[in-house]
Amino acid sequence: MPVTDVKHDLDALTLTIVADFAAPVERVWDVYADPRQLERVFGPPSHPATFVEHKLAPGARSTYFMTGPEGEKYCGIWDLKTVDEPASFTFEDAFADEDFNVVESLPVSQNSYAFAAEAGGTRATFVSTYATAEGLQKVLDMGVVEGATSAINQIDDLLAS
Repeated sequence: MPVTDVKHDLDALTLTIVADFAAPVERVWDVYADPRQLERVFGPPSHPATFVEHKLAPGARSTYFMTGPEGEKYCGIWDLKTVDEPASFTFEDAFADEDFNVVESLPVSQNSYAFAAEAGGTRATFVSTYATAEGLQKVLDMGVVEGATSAINQIDDLLAS
């Protein structure tokens, strides 16, 4: 399994997930840059993702939804801030309604995804920072660790195909 470490820090308001992949940085980057590849691994297996819009470019907006087993939809928005291909990108991630309007009652996170060559493969470090400890706790209670871990752990199969 690629995920090697998961830590949350309520004082620092962060959730950090580290994963190691047996593929070059450029190949792992391609997974995140290509919406068709990304939707194969972004949602957990029980909630596959569909990216409606996606482009890794500063100022771009990605819109997506995950579909649950009963057909329910969970929508989100990424507002891209910085892109340093193939090393990293940063974005704001917000929950959205089905018209891709931000749901103000749910927490927004600032995210940094970084990819570094290591030991013949790639180490990916995913850091989400929340404005409040309550916001971080809310997503932890919603199962973000389990969902993100199961989603990231799908990437090995995609890289091997």
